[in-house]
Amino acid sequence: MSLAISSYAGLDIATRFGTARRRTMELAAPLTPEDMMVQSCAEASPAKWHLAHTSWFFESFILREFLQGYQAFNEEFAWLFNSYYQSYAKFPEKRLRASFSRPGLDEVLRYRAHVDEGIGKLLEVDPAPEAVRRVELGVNHEEQHQELLLTDILHAFFTNPLRPAYREGAEDWSSAESRRMCFIEFEGGVYKAGFGGQGFCYDNELPRHKVWLEPYALADRLVTCGEYAEFVADGGYSKPELWLSAGWDAVQQNGWRAPLYWVDADEGRRIFTLRGELPLESMTAAPVSQVSYYEADAYARWAGKRLATEFEWEAAAEGEPVAGNLLDSGALMTAPETAAGPQLYGNCWQWTASAYLGYPGFQPLPGSLGEYNGKFMSGQMVLRGGSCATPAPHIRSSYRNFFAPETRWQFSGIRLANA
Repeated sequence: MSLAISSYAGLDIATRFGTARRRTMELAAPLTPEDMMVQSCAEASPAKWHLAHTSWFFESFILREFLQGYQAFNEEFAWLFNSYYQSYAKFPEKRLRASFSRPGLDEVLRYRAHVDEGIGKLLEVDPAPEAVRRVELGVNHEEQHQELLLTDILHAFFTNPLRPAYREGAEDWSSAESRRMCFIEFEGGVYKAGFGGQGFCYDNELPRHKVWLEPYALADRLVTCGEYAEFVADGGYSKPELWLSAGWDAVQQNGWRAPLYWVDADEGRRIFTLRGELPLESMTAAPVSQVSYYEADAYARWAGKRLATEFEWEAAAEGEPVAGNLLDSGALMTAPETAAGPQLYGNCWQWTASAYLGYPGFQPLPGSLGEYNGKFMSGQMVLRGGSCATPAPHIRSSYRNFFAPETRWQFSGIRLANA
């Protein structure tokens, strides 16, 4: 893991820590205590759990080890809010997190304040470089959970019969027109993939290594809701020849007929978003989101194209500024891509054709932190680029997100490559 001791994204680590912790609470502010208890699917977590688990991370991997005289807030929390670190402590089954009525929200908030005070004290006393590295890892971990908090809230509100909006005030894009999709050509050749800059990266972005790329072309924007609606109208979900075998099984078993949050799917009339339920007509120019890898692959096949590999995407994105419709924009939903030139970041995570595997010579972090990424390198596909729920300081060209190919509840979309 490569980390900058002094600063990252223009902020010293103490400032960045405080900024991340405040943003998490700002994102939770529109929620009622009842909202924070909902776990609407086994993959999601209640908002209250996110607030506690991110504090658990700082306490477990930093304060207990590096802050002299630190007193744990509650010793039971060491296992109660552990997510999946088998070598650290036992933990409850994930699907049962909604049953944690205790501790109450007030106690969880006191826990956060206790941990914030501890990290503040640690950073005041010239901490060991390893402690600072772990704080930076914890900040990036919290930013991951900010995105998960939003995706979990979206799913929870979608399952609510009232379909409440997380935030009001959606933009009206009914008059927006998507610009013509163009393909940008790349020469290919030897490319050095993986993190090679200064500052923070995860262990799964290392080591930097050479890959060979054949010449390729990448779409300069994402596939829109309007374009995906044409796939739906053409019977895309009823043509097994378009689908991978496991994808077709998922279609049949789950009754997929459109992206996850498309309501009245046969006609594709409305789309549920964090801004509430909106007419498809107002979203036709916005990128389609909440599709699985299987759906992305099937659409690409239907369009006579394919999905890019993760290294093709990375080579195209390297050197491009991290800018676009990310969490910092405040949109909280996909937005039409109207600017000239390639828009590689934001709006949706983009499924690639690459399985999530370790790079040649990959070494996980020592100790329990080695479970952060490495143990998931099986049965997952890589996504790149960030989404409208991703904090901008968290993302870069080498960042590798990963989910199982049937996953639909994330802000995941489609970027085409030449066939």
